[in-house]
Amino acid sequence: MQSISIKGKVRTELGTTAAKSLRASGEVPCVIYGGKETIHFSAPVLAFRELVYTSEARVAEIELDSKSYVAVIQDMQFDVLTDVLTHMDFIEVISGKPVTINVPVSCTGNARGIRNGGTLKSILRTLKIKGNIGNLPSLIEIDITELKIGEAIRVIDIKKGKPYEILNADAAVVVTIKMSRKAVLDEDEETAEGAEGAEGAEGAEGAEGAPEAAE
Repeated sequence: MQSISIKGKVRTELGTTAAKSLRASGEVPCVIYGGKETIHFSAPVLAFRELVYTSEARVAEIELDSKSYVAVIQDMQFDVLTDVLTHMDFIEVISGKPVTINVPVSCTGNARGIRNGGTLKSILRTLKIKGNIGNLPSLIEIDITELKIGEAIRVIDIKKGKPYEILNADAAVVVTIKMSRKAVLDEDEETAEGAEGAEGAEGAEGAEGAPEAAE
């Protein structure tokens, strides 16, 4: 997992007034939890750009005065009007201790259902995973090549063999292929429908012949 360096300074003044003053000067109030002590600090809003506005999960290496901390994002807050980052909570990474993070999901491959006109619908864009930081991925890739219209990939389908734990419910749908107006049947589906149609036709002929036999 890629790490992003952030240089900040320890906050000595806490509270709403101090936080507002920091934001007005272009700084983001932050807190690091999970270690021996809770650490309050601030850093320029631009320092978080590659950590927050990215399609991958990343680790933060935070330098505060003469100390450095490795941490992962716990929570973020944004201004409801400007969408500017206003606060961040971090969990300190402790050697040998598992951490929990949200990791984005990326679909790879050209799904059979999409080739036939179906629409890909992403239900879970991130997954909550837990494990040692060295085993956690920046991105969880899912191969959807064989996914047909009406089919779905669930959490249980992708969690086997992973060196980390996926905390979402096993039955939760990650991605699915939905029917659309322009969709056409897959070859397998056409074969199945043809067989059903033939059986139906045979059944209809038998039904028409029954009254004649009775007469």
